[in-house]
Amino acid sequence: MTSDWDVPYRQSLHEALAMLNGQWTVAMLSSLALGERRYTDLKAEVNEAEARVGWVSHPKPVTPKVLGSTLKRAQENGLIARRSEGDQMGNSVWYRLTPKGKELLRALRPLASWAQQNRDSLKADTSDDDM
Repeated sequence: MTSDWDVPYRQSLHEALAMLNGQWTVAMLSSLALGERRYTDLKAEVNEAEARVGWVSHPKPVTPKVLGSTLKRAQENGLIARRSEGDQMGNSVWYRLTPKGKELLRALRPLASWAQQNRDSLKADTSDDDM
């Protein structure tokens, strides 16, 4: 049996980044950091946040299909929990971060700070790659 310390650093990062796979994952997790949300409210909130920053992260709004698959993947990874209430005719679905999801967002804060501090050089590096 291996311990957590036996997993190489690079492999651990690969596994963590795999949980963030998908262009809407961080946006969805960030919206849920504010508390439990109904599906419809979550979708609207994610799109409103993108609109406020001028659609720099995404070229168009998240669709129900894409948000649904993003939520399903996050749920399978243990990052969010889903609950539904109501009857067949008026069912509401709610999502919230799990402790694991909250922990992941806390772990991303230093990366976000690093990206903010290096935003200008990161943009320059990206535009150099396009040449």
